[in-house]
Amino acid sequence: MTSQNKSGSGSGTITTKDGTQIFYKDWGTGQPIVFHHGWPLSSDDWDAQMLFFLSKGYRVIAHDRRGHGRSSQTDTGNEMDTYAADVAALAAHLDLKDAIHVGHSTGGGEVARYVAQYGGAGRVAKAVLIGAVPPIMLKTPANPGGLPIEVFDGFRAALAANRAQFFHDVPAGPFYGFNRPGAQVSQGVIDNWWRQGMMGGAKAHYDCIKAFSETDFTEDLKTIDVPVLVMHGDDDQIVPIADSALLAIKLLKKGELKVYKGFPHGMATTHADVINADLVAFFKA
Repeated sequence: MTSQNKSGSGSGTITTKDGTQIFYKDWGTGQPIVFHHGWPLSSDDWDAQMLFFLSKGYRVIAHDRRGHGRSSQTDTGNEMDTYAADVAALAAHLDLKDAIHVGHSTGGGEVARYVAQYGGAGRVAKAVLIGAVPPIMLKTPANPGGLPIEVFDGFRAALAANRAQFFHDVPAGPFYGFNRPGAQVSQGVIDNWWRQGMMGGAKAHYDCIKAFSETDFTEDLKTIDVPVLVMHGDDDQIVPIADSALLAIKLLKKGELKVYKGFPHGMATTHADVINADLVAFFKA
């Protein structure tokens, strides 16, 4: 594995075994917090957390998942096992110990798989799942409360037909709850979501829909033996709470659930002050 730009630059890339370049930011010193973004975004989605926790004396790290942001626009490996392996490669490269891993949405699935498979030997201290997809989003005989495959087929069709329009409609509507009566709509937040989405590769984004909707994280959640904070808005229109957080908490050995009344899927952006305060409390506990 090779690295570029690591020393003192605050950002850089690693090259994984299959030749994929993974972009990352690495700011500050102290206990490391690694942030895992949602679909189809990038590490930039964590600005409100990166700056806050940097000011609190933590080392803050965020990467662009393969096919997303400034990482390689991969046509292969766009599934959870490879996503987790990419994180493991980054953690090894940065020699992370006692790290806290925070994942939003798809990134929450990535955290669950990574911590379950690679979190031993003192690598991981705690984990946080925010509006996260585990245990599994798809409706199956074993998961009757899940969303039908037609929902995700609709995502794929919309992406293939007009990705640019789809990537406007999602943040302008359900992602941040901007479709709710009385919502304080931020055009900048919508534009920034669109900007991040359009930086990534259409093939990887298309494949990732299957990864976030069909991957079953049940065994991962059962395996994790570090404290996990599960944070979810009860008005999450993207990852409905009844079939995600409320089930995930039952599978975790050391889980704590915090439900936010009326908060949307993108609550780490729209309600950063509340989320950041609760994260600090969990980190210090």
